[in-house]
Amino acid sequence: MLNHRTVRILLVFSFFITAQTTIAGKTFDFNAVCKEAYNDITHLKLNAGQRLIDQEKKKNPDNLIPYFLENYIDFFILFYTEDPAEYKKRINNLDNRLELMNQGPASSPFLLYTKSVIHFQWAAIKIKFGKTWDAGWEFRRSYLQIKDNLKKFPAFSPNLVYNGSMQVTVGTIPDGYKWLINLLGMRGDLKTGVKHLEDFLARTDEWSTLFHDEGIFYYLYLKFYVQNDQKGVYDFIENNNLDIKDNHLFAFLATNLLLNGQKSAEAERIILSRNPSTEYFFLPIWDLELGYAKLNRLDSSSVIYFEKFLKEFKGKFYVKDALQKISWYYYIHGDQQKANQYRKQILERGNLETEADQQAQKEAKTDRWPQKILLQARLLNDGGYYMEALRILYGKKHTDFPIIEDKLEFTYRVGRLYDDIDRDDEAIEFYKQAIYFGEKRREHFASRAALQIGFIYEKRKDYQTAISWFKRCIDMKDHEFKNSLDQRAKAGIARCEQTANLSSNE
Repeated sequence: MLNHRTVRILLVFSFFITAQTTIAGKTFDFNAVCKEAYNDITHLKLNAGQRLIDQEKKKNPDNLIPYFLENYIDFFILFYTEDPAEYKKRINNLDNRLELMNQGPASSPFLLYTKSVIHFQWAAIKIKFGKTWDAGWEFRRSYLQIKDNLKKFPAFSPNLVYNGSMQVTVGTIPDGYKWLINLLGMRGDLKTGVKHLEDFLARTDEWSTLFHDEGIFYYLYLKFYVQNDQKGVYDFIENNNLDIKDNHLFAFLATNLLLNGQKSAEAERIILSRNPSTEYFFLPIWDLELGYAKLNRLDSSSVIYFEKFLKEFKGKFYVKDALQKISWYYYIHGDQQKANQYRKQILERGNLETEADQQAQKEAKTDRWPQKILLQARLLNDGGYYMEALRILYGKKHTDFPIIEDKLEFTYRVGRLYDDIDRDDEAIEFYKQAIYFGEKRREHFASRAALQIGFIYEKRKDYQTAISWFKRCIDMKDHEFKNSLDQRAKAGIARCEQTANLSSNE
């Protein structure tokens, strides 16, 4: 099973394009029609893109680009809907398209490149359909092909985006999955991967210019989740005037990062402000994310959007999590009958591929509900409503909570709130209390507290102390969200070691 953060980071690196090569026979001809189709598809106007693809196939039957672009359409449909019927209908396209790409000219950088992208997109798809082992082999093929392509065609700048993204992903895989990476024979490096992406964005050649937005897409995910530079991401989005209205993929990117960065109000604004045209492929996840944004301010309409997601979504990822959130809403508002009803469904629906779903399942198996005040504070904190959350907890101390689980959550929650309003010394003290209460327990709060202390010392440029706290996070065993927390801690260690070495060399 893959944790949701690894999944999130792994799967976003999944679209690219190719270029024009003119030889006898099959060609990689990225002409004006294909450019327009690509633009439509990567804005999530899938039907418009398909019409242009059909037009190009008819006019230039030897052009391989239309078939390559169709893989993007398969990817978006299968990744975002997880519809088993669509998977069954489209799975044979993988081998068929690879066979077609093999007919392209060996002298072109696009031969290996197109194959690498196709393998990577299907790795993402197969993860979503529970075929994790198969996905690992698809990812390995993609990794090796783009690595080989970079050696053969070092001047072909789009290689940097894909190779860089995979270098970072493999280089920060948590220890729980190292056996798989070692078995598949892959190596990654955070420093090299980030440098490749930054180099690409700094270039102004034809292909760097054409694929610049894709480079931004990958770079911002890595900057947010691996480099932990949330402010840098938000500043980049604003300063570069990213189109988060008409480009639904950028809108999804911004929404996802804002929600994970405790900025629910801004995420909600983007969701509601995006172009509402029916030209765009509808993503059920819009309703899920709007539900999250509204629940984080305890809004009753959140239930409506979670229900819409559960009705329209054909897959299993985050189903248990959505049901848990509905049950929490009813529990907070005193409707225990409905809260119990939705909790029961958690055990019957969805799967356990993400850590969020695993946590929802674990909670549903117990007879215990979260402490109501702490749950309200948690949701408000997750949404960025820090002062409202602090008001709920005002005057409370850990001795007010007789149950050890609640003492642990209280100390972590207060620490996190102080952390979020830049009262770092107070945050550290509460985080240390959380570690004292929870270091040997299954809840994730102690490990997360150690991670957050590491972030504080990293921000202070006390890199050795930061590394010691990141290692302490990793050293805690057998707790919730271990793989995702270990991944963030591992990335933190790599950042601090890299920065410390740079500083010592100056």
